[in-house]
Amino acid sequence: MAAPPRFGTFSIVAHDRETGTWGVAVQSKFIAVGSVVPFAEAGVGAIATQALANMAYGPDGLALLRKGTSAADVVRKLTEADAGRDERQLGVVDAKGTAASFTGKKCMEWAGHEVGHGFACQGNILFGPAVVHAMARTYETTSGDILDRLLAALSAGQREGGDRRGMQSAALLVVKKGGSYGGATDRWVDLRVEDHPSPIEELQRVFRLFDLTMLEREDPSTLVRIEGEVAAALQHDLGVLGYYSGRLTGTWDEASRAAFRRFLGEHNFENKARTDDTVWPSIVTYLKERAAAETARRTRTAPIVPGALDRGPGAAPPGGAGSPPPAKRSRPSK
Repeated sequence: MAAPPRFGTFSIVAHDRETGTWGVAVQSKFIAVGSVVPFAEAGVGAIATQALANMAYGPDGLALLRKGTSAADVVRKLTEADAGRDERQLGVVDAKGTAASFTGKKCMEWAGHEVGHGFACQGNILFGPAVVHAMARTYETTSGDILDRLLAALSAGQREGGDRRGMQSAALLVVKKGGSYGGATDRWVDLRVEDHPSPIEELQRVFRLFDLTMLEREDPSTLVRIEGEVAAALQHDLGVLGYYSGRLTGTWDEASRAAFRRFLGEHNFENKARTDDTVWPSIVTYLKERAAAETARRTRTAPIVPGALDRGPGAAPPGGAGSPPPAKRSRPSK
């Protein structure tokens, strides 16, 4: 039987007490690392299992954390019961933010870990100890919430060489109570890059889109009132995209509001919709960029269907008769 694959990985597990979040960020020269390494449960803790990964560490470790077992005792219990522990690596942070890590003595060099207040960094088959050290210092000193800090820690580890075999996949898993879309689950952020030459940069790109669309992390003090030039600019861009057909008056009337609501709904910005005639700057920028792209499309694309290029994607589809109902089949005579 072939031996299970070993894979070099660097990861960080962390807890942010202020936001009530637990998370894992990871990168590896291994396809779809997000399907193997990270485990987390809101109010319970987070786990990273790697090297010759024992994936049972994930559910078994969370079960122990759920009972109130400390991170250090979880590490001890899991590894003591595992005959293959010398080839394992494990990072755990518990409900209180206490962290612990383990690096088996047979993990491929360089392998090691660093534990700090509320987090643990670990890695194997790395360029050296500077990788986990840079991750730890960056997590401690980066401003923002757990998402910003976890992503910054990954980038810092890669700048120090990361996995010495190269890059392939990356993942970010962060949980908080009712954090998912619609609040049905605790998966606040669950993003993966399965195979990419620059997986951390790609993960950051995908996260920026997810953050813009799905999260509510912007500072309320940056909200812009929709009036005057702002209102006129929104009317213009909504008009280019086919959502608004009125005049560019700069007056935010009901027709403008209705056009804007439809745009937000069709572009998955339900979380960013407001009822006080203010708008997030990110939405203004996104709408401006989409309108510019639409203008470029009309300029550069040769028309095929007459009039098609004059209608934005938000325009109502042209009318026309629907398909006739299927003809009833007569029952054959007996």
